[in-house]
Amino acid sequence: MPGQSEENDDVVDETNGEASPTSGAEPAAPRDATDPVGEAKAEAARMKDQWMRTAADFDNFRKRARRELEDTRKAGKEDLLKEFLPVFDNLERAIQSAQRATEVKPVAEGLQMVLRQYLDTLSRGGITKVPGVGAQFDPTHHEAIQQVETDEHPAGTVVAEVQPGYMQGDRLIRAAMVVVAKPKSDATGGEGSASE
Repeated sequence: MPGQSEENDDVVDETNGEASPTSGAEPAAPRDATDPVGEAKAEAARMKDQWMRTAADFDNFRKRARRELEDTRKAGKEDLLKEFLPVFDNLERAIQSAQRATEVKPVAEGLQMVLRQYLDTLSRGGITKVPGVGAQFDPTHHEAIQQVETDEHPAGTVVAEVQPGYMQGDRLIRAAMVVVAKPKSDATGGEGSASE
């Protein structure tokens, strides 16, 4: 019977799953489950590389967008300057003509024409003047630098414009500096009667 027990021991050893050099399927299992730390490091390296590429792509996009915005601004300035060059040319001609002129009226007419050309150029660019004299004071479009007591105009009416304001569409470029009417006060009359 000792021979039988040896045979049984051999069978038990094979069923325990110990790796034997003759078994082809069992050595592949430890290779598949190779170093998990090594796999995690490789995955981390892949993720880091992908993150660095994404960060570089975003940085390039940001630089390109900034460059395109700057180019657009420059092109806009150039277009505006091209629109105004004829106005400046005519203004220089008007000044030269004024230096030779013996009468004031033709010089004033020439300057009026240059002013009309200037305003036309502004309107083609979508820029309009803020309403001035005669308009109701609007703190979002006007800057009051003085108030004048008067009976000639209703209170809150712009009676003088010191510096014109401009808008582009609904956006204020520069507020108009204005003088605003206010009602005459009776304080001076009251003080006179109090002192009597």
